[in-house]
Amino acid sequence: MPSYRASPGFFEVPHAAVYALMTVTVLASGFCFIQAGGPAAPAELLYRYGGMYATAIARHEYWRLVAYGFLHVNFVHLTMNMLCLVLWGGHLERRVGPAYFLIIYLCAMVFGAVIGNGIHSTPYLTVGASGATSGILGALLCLWILGKLDVRFDFFAINIGLNIAFAFGNSRIDWGVHLGGFVAGLIACAVLDLIEKANAWLLRCKFPETVKVNLTLLGCVVALWAWSGPAQAIAAGGSGWGLAIVVVVACCAAVKTIDLVLSMKKGLAIVVAVLAGANAAAVMLSGWALASSCSPRWPTGSVPFDNVLVTFCPNPVLISGLAAIGAAALTLWLCSKEISRGIEDVGFVGASLRAERSRRHGL
Repeated sequence: MPSYRASPGFFEVPHAAVYALMTVTVLASGFCFIQAGGPAAPAELLYRYGGMYATAIARHEYWRLVAYGFLHVNFVHLTMNMLCLVLWGGHLERRVGPAYFLIIYLCAMVFGAVIGNGIHSTPYLTVGASGATSGILGALLCLWILGKLDVRFDFFAINIGLNIAFAFGNSRIDWGVHLGGFVAGLIACAVLDLIEKANAWLLRCKFPETVKVNLTLLGCVVALWAWSGPAQAIAAGGSGWGLAIVVVVACCAAVKTIDLVLSMKKGLAIVVAVLAGANAAAVMLSGWALASSCSPRWPTGSVPFDNVLVTFCPNPVLISGLAAIGAAALTLWLCSKEISRGIEDVGFVGASLRAERSRRHGL
């Protein structure tokens, strides 16, 4: 098995995905602290904005499986989790790239909450990025076991040992979420490694990271659409698996189509342009879906969401259109290097992407 080693060292400088997650988490938690008027948020406020609790899954409040990971009890709780995100996230993102890093992080967050919920036998309320950051450590351990990460064993001994020691000193830590996130991160990383090995036979090109990140975000939007709208309507009829299969097949077909286009001359520029249009369409459709919240259910009782609706509801079509144009422009700006590379391509870009795919097996 080929071995792909990262540069050794206990600390790795964070990259874009780590900074993005830190920003969103700090803003979300900070908003709760501001609402509470101090460095800590009460349970009632955390519950209102997305804290995970005992019957959330039974009540189909699936959004809490993600929302809870961006909220924190107090400033110390937030600082500890962000420190773990920086210490571990830099290593993982550098090794697997931002797209797979986000997938592992979200999988650990969601399945950590699911496993934690299954372990609890009494009412509870949990918040924090601990499950997701534990998933990062689990993924790093997976890479180390596979021989694809050059860190010493004491990296894991120290970090896992410190977390266990800290947990023993704080009875409020949710062990179920921590363990669930750790296992989910390890399994998700192993599955992604298998997918990458299979892709060596199924796909022609190694996707650029910007394309992978964009496809990951669009995949999340499609999943949310299928889960929140049509899936809820047809779940009673027992056709939920049918919809899931259709969505998966459509996503696989889209990935293969992009793969074929990337292998063509100037294909990278074409793919970026198509993704910019897809982003604009996703924002527009999301705006139309949000417009349904304006009436008759508005106000919703959620202060931040109601503030958004106050601005949005008077003219949802105009605001959705402007946001869609902004999404397309932002995509083109962020991918400007890829566009230039694609426009100037005389056939070498697709060849280099195909060659990179043939050289790499696994993560």
